[in-house]
Amino acid sequence: MQIKGISLRGLEVFEALARSGSVAQAAQETGLSQPAVSQQMRNLEKALAVKLVDHARRPMRLTPAGKSFLRRATAALSELRLATAEVSVMDLAHLKDLSLGVIDDFDDDVTPRLSLILAESLQGCRFKMLTDSSSDLLDMVRDEQLHMAICASATNDRDTLMEYKIARDPFIVITPKGAQCDAPTFLRGGAALPFLRYSSEQLIARQIESYLKMETAILPARFEIGSHLALMAMVAQGIGWTITTPAGFMRASRFHEKLTAHPLPGAGAARQISLFTTRDWAGDVPADIAAAVRGLVERRIVAPAIEQMPWLDGQFHLS
Repeated sequence: MQIKGISLRGLEVFEALARSGSVAQAAQETGLSQPAVSQQMRNLEKALAVKLVDHARRPMRLTPAGKSFLRRATAALSELRLATAEVSVMDLAHLKDLSLGVIDDFDDDVTPRLSLILAESLQGCRFKMLTDSSSDLLDMVRDEQLHMAICASATNDRDTLMEYKIARDPFIVITPKGAQCDAPTFLRGGAALPFLRYSSEQLIARQIESYLKMETAILPARFEIGSHLALMAMVAQGIGWTITTPAGFMRASRFHEKLTAHPLPGAGAARQISLFTTRDWAGDVPADIAAAVRGLVERRIVAPAIEQMPWLDGQFHLS
């Protein structure tokens, strides 16, 4: 694709460079050489007759014009990726049986759209889709009760299952609107409000506890809630504060006017959302479904989250 000297590859390189600030990282992400990345940026800036990046700084920073163009470019690339993903999934008509589990974080937006895409592509196929927690979905794939699952990954699954990465979903702090303390104070236990935990049976709870242990944050165990929306409702009512992810936070849009999201202090902990399947299913089918989910996640969750919380840029992204 080329419009007045603007190529699709140039837009992809610009997006990668804007995210990382590094030619080397942009080259690794796009599969190009470093000289090719630099040439793509020169071509794009020449076509637009404007400097998009301050090349003298390390890491590179976007110019005001670059920031404005990035918003438009990201939206355009998101549409193209979603369209490509929807088309790529159309090669599933040969399947006779497919069962797929999806993390319940995607219930509101991604899962309904994914079900429509797959339903149109799986004519004549016996198709089963369900939603559940990551831990339960992974168990079902390991026990061959499901062919595939889209969920958060656990370290021990990478040796026994095939993994197709979808998105990096960083942990963030959620407090009631108007809370006077900052996120580090909450983590130190210096706020009057208690910490609201996810149920200990959930994978996300174990991942958050690992982060708290690493940060030596000792928080009393008073509340343990199994429902994500119930947890968000309790924070919105000022009962306490919690740690979740942008995907989880965006699902609770009905409570946003009463919540404030903060960056997580420390080492930037995150969970990895991936598609998992047994090695018998390695090949085009899981890769195509993962590609479709990436397009949906980028358009329906990542882009709106970054628009609402710009400090997530570079942290919450496809992988």
